[in-house]
Formats: sequence, C-alpha cells, structure tokens
Amino acid sequence: MSLQPNRLAFALMLALAALPAAQLHAQDTEATSEADKSEVAQLGTITVTARKREETLQEVPIAVTAFSAQKLDDFNVEDLSDLDAQVPNLTVYAARGSSSTITAYIRGVGQADPLWGVDPGVGIYLDDVYIARPQGALLDIFDVERIEVLRGPQGSLYGKNTIGGAIKYVSRALDPDFGGTAGLTLGSDNQQDFKVGLNVPLGESGWVARFAGANLTRDGYGENIRTGQDVSDKEIVAGRFTFGYVGSDVWSLQFTADSIDDASAVRGAKMLAVNRFAPTAAPLDDRYDVRNGMPNINDTTMEGYGLTFNYRINDDWSFKSVTAHRESDTETNIDFDTLPNIIADVKAFYSDEQFSQEFQLNFDNGGNFTGVAGLYWFDAEAGGTVLNNFFNLSFGNTNGKVDTDSLSFYGEGTYRFNDQWALTFGGRWTSEEKTVDIFNQAFSDATFTTPIATVSDLNDSVEFDNFSPKVSLDYQATEDTLLYGLISRGFKSGGFNIRANISAVPASGRPFDDETLTTYELGAKIAFLDQRWFLNAAYFYSDYEDVQLSIFTTIPNSNPPAFFGDFTNAGAATVQGIELELFGQLSDRWVLQGNLAWLDAEYDEYISAGVNVADAQKFTNAPEFSGALSIQYIHPLDNGGEIRSRVGYSYQDKVYPTTDLSEAIAQDGYGLWNASVIWQIDDNWKVALEGNNLADEEYRTTGYNIAALGILTGFYGPPRTVALTAQYSF
Repeated sequence: MSLQPNRLAFALMLALAALPAAQLHAQDTEATSEADKSEVAQLGTITVTARKREETLQEVPIAVTAFSAQKLDDFNVEDLSDLDAQVPNLTVYAARGSSSTITAYIRGVGQADPLWGVDPGVGIYLDDVYIARPQGALLDIFDVERIEVLRGPQGSLYGKNTIGGAIKYVSRALDPDFGGTAGLTLGSDNQQDFKVGLNVPLGESGWVARFAGANLTRDGYGENIRTGQDVSDKEIVAGRFTFGYVGSDVWSLQFTADSIDDASAVRGAKMLAVNRFAPTAAPLDDRYDVRNGMPNINDTTMEGYGLTFNYRINDDWSFKSVTAHRESDTETNIDFDTLPNIIADVKAFYSDEQFSQEFQLNFDNGGNFTGVAGLYWFDAEAGGTVLNNFFNLSFGNTNGKVDTDSLSFYGEGTYRFNDQWALTFGGRWTSEEKTVDIFNQAFSDATFTTPIATVSDLNDSVEFDNFSPKVSLDYQATEDTLLYGLISRGFKSGGFNIRANISAVPASGRPFDDETLTTYELGAKIAFLDQRWFLNAAYFYSDYEDVQLSIFTTIPNSNPPAFFGDFTNAGAATVQGIELELFGQLSDRWVLQGNLAWLDAEYDEYISAGVNVADAQKFTNAPEFSGALSIQYIHPLDNGGEIRSRVGYSYQDKVYPTTDLSEAIAQDGYGLWNASVIWQIDDNWKVALEGNNLADEEYRTTGYNIAALGILTGFYGPPRTVALTAQYSF
C-alpha cells in the first residue's frame, strides 16, 4: 500500500475514535452491567512497579504503558518487537541479521550498535534484573504476568542506560495453588510453537516451584538460493525455573534460573542496488532470499540466575534484596554483501558476563510520605572477536574486552500535601569505571593466524560520575483526573570504541563521553463515563547532549577499500513530542484501544570536520507520526466463556534506521493490518486464530550502506502470517 492510502485508513480509524463517546455509550447504557465494563476497567487498574512500588497504571504520574497477560494474548505479542506499534514513540525490532538481538528506541533515543563497549539506550529488565547486552534480549513472551514500558529517562530509579526509557518483563509469580497452562501454535511457514507453565506447591509448607518453557520453531521466510538453506527462520528454546517461599506475610524468598538457546539462521537481507565489485549480480526479487557465500551460522545462548529476598521489617518499613548473575555467548556470520563473492565477510564471537546486587528499602506508613532508597552494584565483562575479510585480500580483526564496575545510590520520595497535591523528588548518584583492552591486528590471510600489523593496542580506563535528579508535582483534580509535571534526567555511559583503528585514525582511540538527556514533561491521566473510558496524554521536551553515534568510516588510502566502525559524540539535540493513549467501551460489547504519537527530533549541533552540519542531519528510528488503533468485539457465552474478535491497524511515518541517512534504506510511511478471533471455550480451553501483516506490506526495519564496498542492503519485517493456537489451563 502506498503512503496516502495508509494515512487515509489511519485517519478513518482515528475519526471513529473521535466519535462522541457519550453517543456511542448511550446506545447500550441500560443494558450494560458492571461485569460488562470489566474488560476496560482492568486496563486502568493494572498494577505496575514503575516507581519500584506497587501502584495502578492510572495512579502513577509518569508516561508508562502496561500490558496484562490477556492483553498480550489479544494483541498476539510473541516477542518484545510486537510491542512496537502498541506503545507511543516505541521502536523495537530484531537487530540486523539476528533473531534475538534487540534494537530498541523510545522517543528517538536508543542505540542500534550491538557490539560490546557500546551501551544500549533503553534498559531491558527481566524480573527486576537489568540485561546489559542486547544479544538474546529480544525476549519471547511466555508465562508472563505483565510487561511495562516506561517512556523518558529513568535515571533516578533505574540508573544508567535508561536514557530513553525502560522495558520491564515481569514473569508469572509463584502461586500457593496448583495450576498451569499448555499451548500449541501451528501457523504459516510451518510455525510450531509449544509453551508450558506449571506451578507446583510443595504441600502446605509455603514452598512453591514453577517451571515455564517454550519451544519456538518456524521455517525460513526465504532461502539461500545457492545452498537451499533456510534464512530468517526461527529455532528458539527458552525456559525458566522458579523456586521460593510464599507462606509468610513477613518474608519471602525466590530463586530463579532462566535460559535461551537461539539457533535460528541468519536473517536474510535484500540487496538494494548492484554492487560495483560484482556488476553481474542483480538484486533478487524476493526480499528474504540471499545467495550468501558464508555458512548460515547465527547462534546465541543466554542464561541467568537470581535470588530475591523480601522482608517486612514492620508495618512501615520493608527490605528487598536482588542478587543476579547473567551471561551470554553469540557466534554469527555476517555476509555484508549477501553475495558468494568475498567482498565483506565477517565472523563474530560475542560474550558477556555480569553480576548485580541491589538492596532496596521502602517506607510507607499510610501517611503523607512514601519513599524508596537503595544501593546498586554492577560488575560486568564483555568482549569477543570479529574477523573481517575484505575481498579475500585484506584481513583484520576486532578483538578485546571491556570491564565495567559501577556503584550507585538512589532515593525517591513522595510527599502528599493533601488529597490533591503531591510532590515527588529523588535522584541517583553513579560512579562508574570502564577498563578496556583492545588488540586489533591485520593478518596475512583468511586463517587469521599470521599477524602482519597491529592497528590498535590500547589498555586504558575512564571514570564517569553522574547525578540524575527527578522532581515531579501531581495534582488530583478530580477522582478521575490526574495532572502531573516532571523534570527528569538520565545518562548513557561513555567508553571506548572497540573497533578503533588507531594507526589510520588516531582519534578513534580516544574515549567518548556520556550522553545525557533532561526531559520536561506535562501529562494527564483521565477516566470518564463511569470509568468506561481512559485517556492518557503527555507532552515532553528534552535537551539531549553528547549524542553517541555509531558510524562507518573509510580507512584513508586503503587498497583494497576498507572501513571500520567508528564512534563519536554528535553534540546537542532537542527532542519533543506528544503521546496520546485511549481505551474504552463503545458499547457493552465493543472495546476500542489506540495510541497516537508525534515526535520532533532535531540536532542543534553536529560538528563534522569543524563545521556544524546539524541542519543536514536526521535522527534514526524517530518517525514523526506513529500510532495504532484496534477495535474488539466481545461476545459472552452462556457457559461463562466468550469470543473476542479484534481488528487492528498501525501506522508509522518515514524512518531513517541508520546514521548514514541513506534514502535507499530509509523506510517510507507504511501501515500494517492485524486481526484475531479468540474463543475462550470455558475456564480451561482457549482457541485463537490470529493474523499479522494481513496486507503483506513490504517494509524495511534496518540495513547496511557501506559506500566504500558498494554495499547497500535492507532487512525486512515479517510477511503475512496466520497462526492457530490451542491452549489448556488448569
């Protein structure tokens, strides 16, 4: 579909949303019972922990979107990338060539470079534990209680690398009652997904064990036409085990272990233009097919262990400790040129290991003041080796590691002056040291065994100190209307460019600075028509300084042509926007949910070769307009079951996914249609028929533009898919 029809369709759906709610509501007011509005009411009462204490979604004075387990099912959210359209100003997708490496941006702030030494700009949390590296962090959805997406800098409570926001994945809690679920999904491209969750109390002791697992497989969207191997397939096994004590109101203890094994093949990339070094190889017709010369290897494993202890000291004070260890390993082949020719063939090995310890103290005596304070320690090592083969003539590696040692103290309190006014104030002090060991070499041949030159030999460290404050004022204008204003600050850690080529470009060995973001935000959370409708709105204005950018730099006077991945701070920028979320009941059977976002991200300073080129630069992954709208019909059954039918449309404006701002890789505005029918047969059985991208829209998520090597490729989102799921709960 072209841009204009997409805009028209989206406008029509927004027009429907703008119909006078009172008129629509009046159609069935008399027939609507309290039970009928539960579908909507529960959206406003979802419990979230965005401020590290339990609050309902409509009570918390920050921009946060939450999804219950049922809503995740209703919207067919299979992994975190499926949240992309359902959250204002959220862009999230699988990184280039990968199935489980995440690229996430919120409000135009994030990081697309997955290499160690570069930190993400959106924090990913699994059960209160920060996942430091993007490999394996595109989490699949199974046995989940809810997901929260916090927009804007979360520096005061969550610390570094949440400058854009945070995504919190909350798995299902231990339950004193026996129960579980088992589901099987069959779908397009031979999709075969099996998910299971089992909760087992150990008698009346208060000790409970829970197991959750998922086996997710699918044939490829395309194939390597040279070898017949699938590309863009899926082969993931994931599991979680939880054991703990829940038999006391005073204390609880929980041990968790989780793992992911992603053996999916490399995602296919479409050649967008003829490579001048292979002029006879025309682009293929199919957007997923390739003719790579490298073996189809793209393996990631990730595992984590955690121990959480909660203790209620007295009626006013409670203590929480979260101890966690995580690690991951990745082996992948990157055939940049997508050809059997050796133009830019890269083999990469990533590994990381992290330990974190958080102590948290909460105060709530039911009076005017509530607060939380804590200490957080983070110790991590990330490294690996990248082997670069250019034209089978030039051979070099990127090799090294970075150690991170971070300590922070944080606190946040809310003082309620009366029933209407409340002031929240807090801050976080962080001290961090990064130590880098870089040893990049050139080699004589493709065996990478005989070095002929050292291009970078760097052992260095850099220290950062940061204070991220937050202050907000909220006003409960009526029982159903909350107004708030806040100022918050966050930062993304600086460091060293692991890919540095110091011999050719000496400046590439210098450390790059922290980037910081200060946001001023006004928001409103409104319930109306007897809490059958909810409207959340926010306007934000952000000062963005020392923006970190990953760029490709051509090595001067190289023969054959070569490049390396450079890293720089761009200067300053201004980011502002508006976010609207609406959900409510059109009648006793019809439910509407949607969001609309406007984003204006502009560079104020971008120095290149001593010249400010800000006017010519654009933000990546920052569509000016985006939004989604879905309409659901709920038909109750006599036996207590129901049928939920939903159709949804999402739209995104033009996006530049890469810093080179290539028009060939840029994706024009496009829209996606999705639909589902879910039959809740009874308390036990559920059957769902779901379809995504029903119009089979072709859209790019990212790509490569390496001019020195004639490379111009694009990675595309999934095609039309249809799936049937049967699930049994007990």
